Amino acid sequence: MREEIPNARIVVDRFHVAKHYRQAAEQVRKQELQRLKQELPQAEYQRLKGSFHAFRKNAKDLNKEERKILRRFFVHSALAQQAYVLREQLTAIFDMHLSKKQAQAKLQRWIQRVRESGLHCFDDFLKLLSSWWEEITNYFLRRENSGFVEGFNNKVKVLKRRCYGIFNLTHLFQRIFLDLHGYRLFAATTISAQITAIPRDPFY
Repeated sequence: MREEIPNARIVVDRFHVAKHYRQAAEQVRKQELQRLKQELPQAEYQRLKGSFHAFRKNAKDLNKEERKILRRFFVHSALAQQAYVLREQLTAIFDMHLSKKQAQAKLQRWIQRVRESGLHCFDDFLKLLSSWWEEITNYFLRRENSGFVEGFNNKVKVLKRRCYGIFNLTHLFQRIFLDLHGYRLFAATTISAQITAIPRDPFY
């Protein structure tokens, strides 16, 4: 890629980055629950039911019950709590409107906290972060991601399944256009026409 477009600025999508560090934290959750299943009385372990979904949610999205479940889980697992907090701290950095230089400084401090924590679940992620440092932190220059492109590709994949058997390329692109823009372009017109066509009440 660099050889073909040497002057292009390469940006690693923040959500692909998040996938890696979230998987690292998830690894700790799985290991700790396996350990607790062996060590805790069954009744106490059952009280941790729901920690799977609660752990995977961002802290700001947790409801009251999910917060209680997580606190109960963290009482038994300081490692899982550390992994969760570090994960949330990193997400918070990517949510901030920072310059690239500011972001790099915050990321360096986060890396230091990971190393001081003694956790090894983030080791592979730290290697990835080091290898793609410039490309990952380029995100903070304009805070762009590939969400639109990936969403568009998914829509086209679904449409291809729905249009199985359509061999005319022009018709296929017409269907893609209608799926993406049809409602915006034609729905309001159709509703307006339907309202106009409703016969008037003779008593008014």
